[in-house]
Amino acid sequence: MAGNSFGQLFRVTTAGESHGPGYVVIIDGVPPGMPLSEADLQPDLDRRRPGQSKVTTQRKEADQAEILSGVFEGRTTGTPIAILIRNQDQRSADYAEIRDKYRPGHADYTFDAKFGFRDYRGGGRSSARETTVRVAAGAVAKKLLANIGPEPGRGVRVVGYVIQIGDIVANVPDPAAVTLDQVESNIVRCPDPVAAEKMVALIGQVRREGDSIGGIAEIVATGVPPGWGEPVFDKLKADLGKAMFSLPAVLGVEYGAGFGVATARGSQNNDFFLARDGRIVTATNRHGGMLGGISSGMPIVLRCAVKPTSSLPIEQPTVTRAGEPTTISTKGRHDPCLLPRFIPMAEAMMAMTLADHYLRHRAQCG
Repeated sequence: MAGNSFGQLFRVTTAGESHGPGYVVIIDGVPPGMPLSEADLQPDLDRRRPGQSKVTTQRKEADQAEILSGVFEGRTTGTPIAILIRNQDQRSADYAEIRDKYRPGHADYTFDAKFGFRDYRGGGRSSARETTVRVAAGAVAKKLLANIGPEPGRGVRVVGYVIQIGDIVANVPDPAAVTLDQVESNIVRCPDPVAAEKMVALIGQVRREGDSIGGIAEIVATGVPPGWGEPVFDKLKADLGKAMFSLPAVLGVEYGAGFGVATARGSQNNDFFLARDGRIVTATNRHGGMLGGISSGMPIVLRCAVKPTSSLPIEQPTVTRAGEPTTISTKGRHDPCLLPRFIPMAEAMMAMTLADHYLRHRAQCG
């Protein structure tokens, strides 16, 4: 199966299925000598893991990372880093009744159309559980990015948060000022505590109704210097778009003013340049930190529209593999809203993309 690798110089390859023994990621391109341990990976894995709160699936997975190669005496060796995360709490029997039915909103039909065969237990390769090892790789990328520049640990920072669930929209005046502590202060991962309380109530309501709800995540990178990215096919915005669209359930990606530019005039949309503290900056950031596909030095701000969870306990119409009409009710333990656990996944993909472009910029421009 093609398409299991992402990136050029910071290159990530994943393998595994949701109801198999576990997942593996191989990371190529990490420079030698960077301090790295399993403890560095666990905080983000804990933010992604199931069963962490009442608004997430109650599947119990420790998601403990095991570093198999590429690290010696606590430092990266410059060789491929392999990380294993074992599956521990599968309930494959929950899917036995629907093995010949196509779940609405899932990749069941398209997998059959492509391969003529599929792993019906939880989606197999298309399951969102594959993102466990992406989050582990993202933690490695975050550590690499944080140590760029003259002050170790104060380089590039990536923080994501929930900005909307259903029709509840958070008030976030300055995306670049949001801290991880603010994001982690509530179970929905929204830095606006008033909106967060309403979001939790809404998720609880749709869960009781046997339904689900979607929303929007905002992901912000600060400290990115100007000059990363390429001006044509490998635009930084294009690679970030691919990174986010590669995540399950993402149906829309925008950056900066996004679709708001459709009703703006050029005089309203342009960000004016000025000099501040010896740097060239812009007075506003409607361009979302990227111009011509290259980073401008302003915060990179993008948003992902995430659909409602497709697996529902309520009856829905569908067909069998033979095309016979039937109904389906998906058993198992599923998130009533994907957004709280989506945040570390999106952060990981942004960090991996930025790490790749950092290494590419360093190789090309020194």
